Amino acid sequence: MSVTAEVTNPNVMGTVHDYGDQALLLEFDSTAEVLAWAEAIRDAELLGVLDIVPASRTVLIKLAGPRYQAPTRQRLAKLQVTADDVSASEVPRVDVELAVVYDGPDLDEVGRLTGLTPDQVIDAHTGTPWRVGFGGFAPGFAYLIGGDHRLEVPRRAEPRTKVPVGSVGLAGEFSGVYPRESPGGWQLIGHLADGQPALWDVHRDGPALLTPGMWVQFTAVK
Repeated sequence: MSVTAEVTNPNVMGTVHDYGDQALLLEFDSTAEVLAWAEAIRDAELLGVLDIVPASRTVLIKLAGPRYQAPTRQRLAKLQVTADDVSASEVPRVDVELAVVYDGPDLDEVGRLTGLTPDQVIDAHTGTPWRVGFGGFAPGFAYLIGGDHRLEVPRRAEPRTKVPVGSVGLAGEFSGVYPRESPGGWQLIGHLADGQPALWDVHRDGPALLTPGMWVQFTAVK
């Protein structure tokens, strides 16, 4: 039977669920809370924790075995993550800069959906850093959050069967870069310029270029 409990923190409240018998799932109200808690759990180096996987509104904690589930729940209740911690983690910086050629097939459509000109779409996309919220979909694919709210657009009604590697897209509140050729339904506004680092490289220490909590600055090139 699944067990649910409130995280006993006076400032950032979440809910903890048993996830099978070898994991815990923490639920939060925002991605900022997710990232602050994921960092705190990682820094705490809790005994028996094998992996910490943030998502849009959850943190999955994978455990080494069932015997760690109850003790980890108890240790989580003692962690201190305050509203100030969450706010501090939202202060933009630039960890990775990616040069983009803004010539995507959906650039005009994004302009139509947002009421912006193509140049204004580009300015909005490059105007502030985006934050890596979580990964998914494909190895190296990062869901980027915190961009200009005017760029929130729906996915395409008909997904493409083939999206080129390096394509830069928008979907809902997110932006992202395709790390490999794959199907996809995001609105494509450009592609990475030549010479940019690979988003996923198994021969690199830390195969993923973009990891949760990092900040990404897009720049426009011809």
